[in-house]
Amino acid sequence: MLHPIEARLDANRSNVPVRGGGFADDSPWHSNAACRRDEAGLFFAPSKEPTAARLSREEQAKRVCGRCPVLLECREHALLQPEPYGVWGGLTAAERRVVLARRRRREQELREAARRGAQVAAAG
Repeated sequence: MLHPIEARLDANRSNVPVRGGGFADDSPWHSNAACRRDEAGLFFAPSKEPTAARLSREEQAKRVCGRCPVLLECREHALLQPEPYGVWGGLTAAERRVVLARRRRREQELREAARRGAQVAAAG
């Protein structure tokens, strides 16, 4: 039986970039994940979980992530998919939404700066 994270990865196979080049299909980063050896319940919330229990569980999951050799690959996978649930790469779903919003804002700022630069160059 697959760990829930592996099952989700297998269901969503994609060309996710990994550190050192290559893609997830070529190099299954999740085979080295620390969470494979831990209780899957730490990473995904049960229904109707009280807030205090959720916060405690998420902190425990983040501690596992903190010692994981593939934390960055996992995080990037969760951001690129995007994974709507669970703790991935040391971030909760809410934290990943913040990171994605910041990335979108930064990309928009870069596009606007490039556009302004092109306008100045054309006018010069």
